[in-house]
Amino acid sequence: MFEWSDFTTAFWAFFLILPIVSFIHQLGHWTMAKMLGGTSDFVIGKGRKLFKIGPMTFKTIYFADSSCSYKGLKKNSKLSHILVHSGGFIFNISSTLLLNGVIIMGFLPETAFFYQFGYFSMYYVFFALLPIKYSDTHVSDGLAIYEIIRNFEPKDVTD
Repeated sequence: MFEWSDFTTAFWAFFLILPIVSFIHQLGHWTMAKMLGGTSDFVIGKGRKLFKIGPMTFKTIYFADSSCSYKGLKKNSKLSHILVHSGGFIFNISSTLLLNGVIIMGFLPETAFFYQFGYFSMYYVFFALLPIKYSDTHVSDGLAIYEIIRNFEPKDVTD
């Protein structure tokens, strides 16, 4: 049952952990695009721009959304575009496995914070792989990968 004492946990889950998980997801897309010779940038949040650091733009409502765009991969192949669209959920899964390993080895304690991190990471993986169209110009990673495999319509923009 959700109680008043749970509001603190909910607060840091939505305003700290979720943005960290979102950042890791977009960093995965950005890293794959860079590794494949492309250019990339990403945005964390919605609303007015707070600041920009290199390819990263942070906006006022930093916990609400994120996106990454890329272009100019050295090799315009199905595999290269699939790897860029897979980068987000690969980083989410990897960070969760790494965190679990560090906890199992005893370097970090089991805490609600780390549990929430794993939970939100798997949430991101699930919704990234779900093949849905968010808008006319925005599709999930799963739908983008499906379209690339089926029609080889590489999209130089990811979630």
